Amino acid sequence: MTRKFLITAAALVSLSAPALANDVSISQFGFGNAAGGAQAGIDNAIGMFQGGVFNTGVANQWGNRNTSAIGQTGFNNYADTWQNGDDNAAGVGQFGSNHTAILSQDGNGNIAAGVQVGNGCSAGVSQAGAGNVSAFVQTCP
Repeated sequence: MTRKFLITAAALVSLSAPALANDVSISQFGFGNAAGGAQAGIDNAIGMFQGGVFNTGVANQWGNRNTSAIGQTGFNNYADTWQNGDDNAAGVGQFGSNHTAILSQDGNGNIAAGVQVGNGCSAGVSQAGAGNVSAFVQTCP
C-alpha cells in the first residue's frame, strides 16, 4: 500500500511540476493595446511592455528555459514570438509606428534579437536546429 502511494505521488508531482516555474510580466500604457501568450515547461518567462496606441504582442513558448521579451512604443506595432525546445531566447524592441516582427525558433540553444526604428519596418526570423544566433536592426523612414 505504501509503495503504491509513493509511486502515485511521485507521478503526480512529475506531471504537475512543469507549470510551477513560469513567469509572466505585462505592462501596457495608452489604449487599444493587446497582449497574449502561452507557456508550457519549466523556467519559462514572458516579459512584455507596450506603450502607445494599438500595439499587439504575442508570445508562445514550449519546452524549458525559454525567454521572450517584447517592448513596443508608438502605435500600430505587431510583435510575435514562437519558441519550441530548450534554452531558447527571443527579443523584439520596436520604436515608432506600423512595425511588424515575427520570431520563430525550433530546437535547442537558439537566440534571436531585434530592434526596429521609424515607420513601417518588417522583420521575420525563423530558426530550426541547435546553436543558432540571429540579430537584426532596422531603421525605416
